[in-house]
Amino acid sequence: MSDLDRLRLVIIIGSVRKGRFGPVAAEWLASRARLRDDFDIDVIDLATAWLPDVMSTEHSARKPQAVQDLAPWLAAADAFVVVTPEYKQSFPASLKSAIDWYDEEWHAKPVGFLSYGGASSGLCAVAQLRQVFAEAHAVTIRETVSFHEYQERFDAQGRPFDIEAGHEAARVMFDRLSWWARALRQARQVEPYERATDVCAGA
Repeated sequence: MSDLDRLRLVIIIGSVRKGRFGPVAAEWLASRARLRDDFDIDVIDLATAWLPDVMSTEHSARKPQAVQDLAPWLAAADAFVVVTPEYKQSFPASLKSAIDWYDEEWHAKPVGFLSYGGASSGLCAVAQLRQVFAEAHAVTIRETVSFHEYQERFDAQGRPFDIEAGHEAARVMFDRLSWWARALRQARQVEPYERATDVCAGA
């Protein structure tokens, strides 16, 4: 596959808490993606992106430097995978803030998820994120990689004990992401995506 045909996949680590599992999960997922010939991989850790929490209600206000610095990485992406835990049946505030800081960067691009948590595998967080990304004009895919009771499912090297099941789940998700990323990239090239006015937008 030529470099022009390859897709840029951005893996986003959503949790910023100390001792979080997100970097382990993200690195495992990135290692699987690097074995493929259809993706170039970037891993973005929100804990080191330093996006501010406070936003202005003025849409014309200059965005903080940290937001500007991250914008080109997101804009260049053809697809995303969000790595998220589940906190009180929802996703981290740091992740919602990151989504809200950007606009066109998400438009008409596919989003997959790797979630982890207790008995629910983090899927309550994913269910809510699907609604959020729909409002951001992104396309979430059905196939998800999830780990329940994740502390017991990875060894000291960050590898899942049930390696085959984890690898198969990742493969299926990547296959679907690749299909959507290629289709949506071609569609954007033919006709740039323009969203309608947001009915629910507010200050």
